Amino acid sequence: MIQSETLELLEWHRLCQHLATFAATKLGATAARHLKIPDSQTQSEQLLEQTKEVYQLETRLTTGLSFEGIQDIGDSLERAERSGVLSGDELLAIATTLAGARSLRRVIDNQEDLPILTELVADLRTYPELEQEIHRCIDERAQVTDRASQKLGEIRTDLRRLRSQITQKLQNILQAKSGAVQEQLITQRSDRFVIPVKAPQKDAIPGIVHDTSTSGATLYVEPNSVVPLGNQLRQIIRREQAEEEAVRRILTEQVAAVKPDLERLLAIATTLDLATARSRYSYWLGANPPRFIQREDSETITLRNLRHPLLVWQQQHEQGQPVVPVDLLINPLIRVVTITGPNTGGKTVTLKTLGLAALMAKVGLFVPAREPVEIPWFDKVLADIGDEQSLQQSLSTFSGHIRRISRILQALESGEDEGDEGDEGDEGKFNAPCPMPNSLVLLDEVGAGTDPVEGSALAIALLQYLANHAQLTIATTHFGELKALKYEDERFENASVEFDESTLSPTYRLLWGIPGRSNALTIALRLGLKPEVVQQAKTQVGEATDEVNQVIAGLEAQRRRQETKAAEAQSLLQQAERLYKEVSAKAANLEERESSLRASQEIAVQQAIAQAKGEIAQVIRRLQKGTPTAQEAQQATNALNQIGQQYQPATPAKPKPGFMPKIGDRIRVPKLGQIADVIAAPNEDGELSVRFGLMKMTVKLQDVESLDGQKPEPVVKAKPAPAPVTPPPQSVPEIRTSQNTIDLRGKRVADAEYILDKAISEATGPVWIIHGYGTGKLRQGVHTFLQQHSRVNNYEPAEQADGGTGVTIAHIK
Repeated sequence: MIQSETLELLEWHRLCQHLATFAATKLGATAARHLKIPDSQTQSEQLLEQTKEVYQLETRLTTGLSFEGIQDIGDSLERAERSGVLSGDELLAIATTLAGARSLRRVIDNQEDLPILTELVADLRTYPELEQEIHRCIDERAQVTDRASQKLGEIRTDLRRLRSQITQKLQNILQAKSGAVQEQLITQRSDRFVIPVKAPQKDAIPGIVHDTSTSGATLYVEPNSVVPLGNQLRQIIRREQAEEEAVRRILTEQVAAVKPDLERLLAIATTLDLATARSRYSYWLGANPPRFIQREDSETITLRNLRHPLLVWQQQHEQGQPVVPVDLLINPLIRVVTITGPNTGGKTVTLKTLGLAALMAKVGLFVPAREPVEIPWFDKVLADIGDEQSLQQSLSTFSGHIRRISRILQALESGEDEGDEGDEGDEGKFNAPCPMPNSLVLLDEVGAGTDPVEGSALAIALLQYLANHAQLTIATTHFGELKALKYEDERFENASVEFDESTLSPTYRLLWGIPGRSNALTIALRLGLKPEVVQQAKTQVGEATDEVNQVIAGLEAQRRRQETKAAEAQSLLQQAERLYKEVSAKAANLEERESSLRASQEIAVQQAIAQAKGEIAQVIRRLQKGTPTAQEAQQATNALNQIGQQYQPATPAKPKPGFMPKIGDRIRVPKLGQIADVIAAPNEDGELSVRFGLMKMTVKLQDVESLDGQKPEPVVKAKPAPAPVTPPPQSVPEIRTSQNTIDLRGKRVADAEYILDKAISEATGPVWIIHGYGTGKLRQGVHTFLQQHSRVNNYEPAEQADGGTGVTIAHIK
């Protein structure tokens, strides 16, 4: 009984009505209005998974999940099982329901990552053959078609022929007796064809009068010549009706044969529609999926920006006030929270909001709070909210509260008994904690309605009992003694609703860790009560209470300052995160553009190299066709020079000459930390003489700098110019081939010298020597050998395309 009372107090039925508006079918709306609350956490988790998967599915689909065609065919199935004959409308509803269910299953089967929904529709049987048979026999107007049976087709052919005969006869009578008829019209009365005859001339057309107009001026007469045909028509119509009923009976028997599968189909469709309604309602609320926590594992209840769903509906649909969210962060040790503060401050709304949030999570709805939403699975939600005063039952406010609280304690005790193996008696039960307390208790104005001293004592004892026998208790109170429980028992916590003294109105914000202070005297003074009366009241309250209120006021002010600073820090953090994202995005764009530009440049270089190689190959092929003459050689040389000028990158501009010290300049020697005068210019080895103070010394050019920080330009030793060699009048262009290229990589210097000497002595033109990079010893040995060899005119590193400094070209005399 207390469970249903709690649902009524929390206005759960209103939330279910709101949920029903999001259902797509009549079955889903009915299920939403009578929403069943699960008995186990496993059921709740399964419902939540259904809601999550539908939520995910509807974000993928452009038009959402469609339940078109699905109707409530439960009554039709019951009548079919009891050998009743279904009407055409009922049969057509069954066919459209089968088609709608098949469409639902097809949509779900075509999606991935929906294990719960896929399992739900896995055993769904939609009987397409039954649907096709119904559509074959029943048309869109729910009438039996001619093709339903051969006999019915023959009957309707006879009907059409007979109606045509009757119509033709009546047309002849209308033309022959046009003066006696009211108008040229053939109509029907009670399945009999009649014509309108003027009352004074009824004898002109003898027959049976089936009806009269309101004024009595017109008689609807079936002429005697048509009566036999009318009788025959009625007999054929009865045969038609009997045959139509036979067709519908056969279809009804087919439906009755698969009634269990169709009932399961209805149940699955209703489950899907209810899950879709939960998903759409959750989306409309801006809610987030909850996670059930275990407080025994030191997990904290986390409900930030929690909003009352009924107030959100009122704001959106009834132009209500903006909803002020509350924050509920309750650590695992807390079992009882006492909320204090002035009336109309939002204490009761906080209780109802938490109660509805717990129930919404249990039935698979998302909770209107900011992520993460973490809440325990409460097996019972029990509430005493509002005034239970009743004149009929002779109940005062206090008596009504006590009656309801007694029922709450009985419900808690029955829940404990279900989990106990044996009865150990009641001794010590008051202080002994429940092994697995898992209920949520909500108490509004606990202990109110009686003597304050006794009410306060009763409230303290009750909350201490609930600390041992309930998972969590939230209680509102005006008793100051309850505020001190926090400092006696670590399982208790204080909270208060904020009150703005400047406007004499509540802010509906919940403050944690700070007990509420009394504002009655301040409000009374602001509202115009005589100051001397208020002052007298303050003396009755005592200075200690006034000091406590001042301390609480200071705590509230300090908390507001901290919240302001926290909000500013959060704003700065969000701004920094936004700037970081912008800079990261720009850096990524620059890297992408640089990579794209580098790739395009590499492609262009490769294309230029390939084209240059092709042109060089053409020159070589022209030379290889016959014995090259001097003129052809010169032309080939010119062609190669043009190719080199075309594809060789432009020589970069020489850097601006650096600082070069001269005699008399003042320079800085960083290693010595001294400023010196130059007394001798740098020599070929890059050394110069300087003087600072009485000392003279020689320093390296790279160890000095100008007074403004410029580094000197290094001295390059002048190489002796090689003797000019007059080329022979007829010479072939310097082209690298396999015959004039030797590879010395991996060789020792002594072996390399022997190979080099043999190659140079046999060479008639330049020799390409591949020595690689390595440690540089082989290259140094090759260069030393070339300097001393008598046939070598000069040598130089190869072009970058031919190996660069890893290859040396030796020019032979």
